[in-house]
Amino acid sequence: MLVRRPERPPGIPPGPANRGGGAEGPCNGVPGAAQFPPMELTDRDRAILDFERSWWTESGPKEAAIRERFELSGARYYQILNELLESDEAYAYDPLVVRRLRRLRDRRRRARSEGYQASEHPGR
Repeated sequence: MLVRRPERPPGIPPGPANRGGGAEGPCNGVPGAAQFPPMELTDRDRAILDFERSWWTESGPKEAAIRERFELSGARYYQILNELLESDEAYAYDPLVVRRLRRLRDRRRRARSEGYQASEHPGR
């Protein structure tokens, strides 16, 4: 049985510009449906960026400081941090920290894909 896709509403041309940022999903073809106003950083988001700026000045392991300060597991903390690194608001709040963390993240990803350890990567 062949299932027919719903027709595009009249007046909306096909193309990537009308796909809500290029992602496939239920909002395709609806202008502005996938565009949300920028969200402001929460106090926790700012605290995470501040912590990343100076965590090495504290005594003890980073994981313990994360658990004590934010009451988050290490995995959840890094999920939130990675979401923040993609945020324009985080970049506006602390561009140096965000750029540094993006560089480190990208270096680690590249090293994993090339089979190197991040600490021994020749492009370092």
